Amino acid sequence: QVQLVESGGGLVQPGGSLRLSCAASGSSFSVYVMGWYRQAPGQQRELVATITSGGSPNYADSVKGRFTISRDSLKNTVYLQMNSLKPEDTAVYYCNAKATLGPARLDCWGQGTQVTVST
Repeated sequence: QVQLVESGGGLVQPGGSLRLSCAASGSSFSVYVMGWYRQAPGQQRELVATITSGGSPNYADSVKGRFTISRDSLKNTVYLQMNSLKPEDTAVYYCNAKATLGPARLDCWGQGTQVTVST
């Protein structure tokens, strides 16, 4: 099994910044993609950003130029730097890791961290 532990959410004013972190732990696994998704009340979960083991990022159009995803592969940790935050960024942010464990492919989720952008 792979456990994901997120941190860094909170309340911030519009235009502010937050940094989310997510650390993957477990044994004998290999993570090949890590990323962040978010879910606002009454809406479906949507992709925010992903990054491959090779460091290639992918962003939702709504966050391009404002959010930056990065990864420390040695620590199996992914970060999301969020700048110029808007009220519409308010959501629960979930860390995701796609991994292999022996012959099995895993799709793992964190517990979620609340991000609220408000005055």
